[in-house]
Amino acid sequence: MPAKRNAAAREARWGQKMIEVKVRFWTDNLAPKGKVDPKNAWSAGVVRVARNDPHGIAPARPIPFNSLLDLGAAIEKALIANGIVLHANRKMRKYIATKA
Repeated sequence: MPAKRNAAAREARWGQKMIEVKVRFWTDNLAPKGKVDPKNAWSAGVVRVARNDPHGIAPARPIPFNSLLDLGAAIEKALIANGIVLHANRKMRKYIATKA
């Protein structure tokens, strides 16, 4: 059964076909002021969805997370805030049911 879509298909250049979710980790107070401690960060930060004009995605407010356990929920909130709908792939359909 084909997935329901809420808008007509649009042209997209190379590099604009995917939806990008950015995860940024805080690095403040890990090194002396004005310096960084390479490859070190806190387990908290923000998630945001990158601008993508063909998909109609404009930058929205970043969604904070306070631990790696919150990261999945922050990604979900960012997707919902931007009206993004995910469709289950073939492997996921084995164990996910949809209401008919």
